[in-house]
Amino acid sequence: MATSDKNAAVAEITEKLRDSSAAVVTSYTGLTVAQLKELRRSLGENAQYRVVKNTLTKIAAKEAGIQLDEHLKGSTAVAFVTGDPVTAAKGLRDFAKENPALVIKGGVLDGKALSADEIKKLADLESREVLLAKLAGGMKASMAKAAATFQAPLTKFARTADALRSKVEQGGAGTPAPAEAAE
Repeated sequence: MATSDKNAAVAEITEKLRDSSAAVVTSYTGLTVAQLKELRRSLGENAQYRVVKNTLTKIAAKEAGIQLDEHLKGSTAVAFVTGDPVTAAKGLRDFAKENPALVIKGGVLDGKALSADEIKKLADLESREVLLAKLAGGMKASMAKAAATFQAPLTKFARTADALRSKVEQGGAGTPAPAEAAE
């Protein structure tokens, strides 16, 4: 590779690392071109899977302020994730289950280095949308419970007042009149 090509590749990888919310480093030795195409499709539109050169990626990671050196050995490809990292991690995990030749080495999430095990734990999480929906449901339930709690004393007061009114209308059976009580 000519020096200008290397500089361009480093600049491109650096930009992808900076623009990504996460990057997952994998080893792809043993995968066919067809399997790599399938992997790229399974990751969706929020992730881009690229085969990279280790030395150029080390330089790019250093320029981006990210620590990836320990994962850049052997044949390396990186999934640059711009969307939900959980979805991409699930895609990689599921593909690796079906194709053991794909090995997740590690990665980075919002600038923090992740081990392969941490990426697998990330894949076990529910997607952002599901977590937000659960949060909204919990908040709605809490609001309904609070409204019922605030409404309860008013309801109890209204029932008590109604019972007292009914008793007074019936002549106050068993209850002394205010004038009789004063004597």
